[in-house]
Amino acid sequence: MNYKLPIALSNRHIHLSEKDLDILFGQDYQLTKTKDLSQPGQYACEERVDIVGQKGTIKGVRVLGPERSKTQIEISISDAFKLGVKPVVRNSGDIEGTPGVKVVGPKGEIDLEDGTIVAARHVHMHTADGEKFGVKDGDVVRIKTHGMRSVIFENVLARVKDNFALEMHVDIEEGNAAGVKNGDLVELIKE
Repeated sequence: MNYKLPIALSNRHIHLSEKDLDILFGQDYQLTKTKDLSQPGQYACEERVDIVGQKGTIKGVRVLGPERSKTQIEISISDAFKLGVKPVVRNSGDIEGTPGVKVVGPKGEIDLEDGTIVAARHVHMHTADGEKFGVKDGDVVRIKTHGMRSVIFENVLARVKDNFALEMHVDIEEGNAAGVKNGDLVELIKE
């Protein structure tokens, strides 16, 4: 049996630690929420920074809140080439040994030793959805898209927690290649 769920395309963004937020925007700075994101407690911010690599710069990268314990930048493979860093596909939070870049804000800059990833495709689901689909946190599943450019995404990490909302996340390049847009329904394939 296959189960339908919405998909969301993720553009480049940065999650900041409180320490790095203070350096980039000023001591005790508070992020300015512009809109809630689909995952509970996550939001897009008004604030933006520039990311500087060995070969190039990407200006105006959106900050997402709330603050995290470590700063993490999520980019596409094309962005990695533009910056001149090796594209490393990783699960969110797994940043050890990933490329570092310079981050420039209005009040300061930081030189990160690591933290730049191409986020691995993944599906968020509430514990109740995981039970319904027969999927546990950490399982790897397959997701099928529909339409003229339908694909089957392999190696999709399932992230199952009580505070997650049902949604698959891919980066914008993968979504565009598959011909999907935010909110399209895709299928979790159970074999």
